[in-house]
Amino acid sequence: MSTNAIENGKKLAAYKAVDDYIRPTHKVVGIGSGSTVVYAVERILQRPELKDIVYVPTSFQSKSLIIEGGLTLGSPEQFPEIDVTIDGADEVDEQLNAIKGGGACQFQEKVVAEAAKKFVIIADYRKKSKQLGTQWTKGVPVEVVPMAYKSVMHAIEHKLSWKPEKVSLRMAVNKAGPVVTDNGNFCVDAHFGAIQDPAALLKELKLLTGVYEVGLFCNMAEIAYFGEEDGSVSTLNK
Repeated sequence: MSTNAIENGKKLAAYKAVDDYIRPTHKVVGIGSGSTVVYAVERILQRPELKDIVYVPTSFQSKSLIIEGGLTLGSPEQFPEIDVTIDGADEVDEQLNAIKGGGACQFQEKVVAEAAKKFVIIADYRKKSKQLGTQWTKGVPVEVVPMAYKSVMHAIEHKLSWKPEKVSLRMAVNKAGPVVTDNGNFCVDAHFGAIQDPAALLKELKLLTGVYEVGLFCNMAEIAYFGEEDGSVSTLNK
């Protein structure tokens, strides 16, 4: 599993998704977050006919990519309906359910994905799995209001129908203390092992007081593109 193969897979998936799904006739397009999305913006900039579209970001990162690329920046407040959103994922199962939020942007990502008529996932081959929680073992990202993080962690450990294997507050790397999201919240990672019913788990987590958003994206994506190790691109459709 070479770094070159992984990066090439990300690029192939992103380029193919942009070519297949973004049209010059589109008015508004959502841009996700993460390393694979960098290649999607790269491909958009290679196609002059796509530069008149308004692009709605899902994070500080994608906002910067849009601005630095000289593209037109929009927001969900201005454009509550989006033609298509392209975003990465940490893991995608065979039913197109996904775990997202490894970059702690799941709230904005979900807002922009739900606003889209079509939601498209792009990823490299490592992100495919039969069941969520088997490839991505860092846990389901749960964005929480800071004052409630302890009570939310306790509730995840003791009050759900599923017993987690591990629950942890995500800590920052180059900063003392926890990761702080773009919304000023904390991120709790809850690993449940193989998730039998992602939609049911999502519902239970969302009902916990203090939870801002959950990185389970269920029944949302129309298609997922995976850049394979051999240089091909595979797709998973509903």
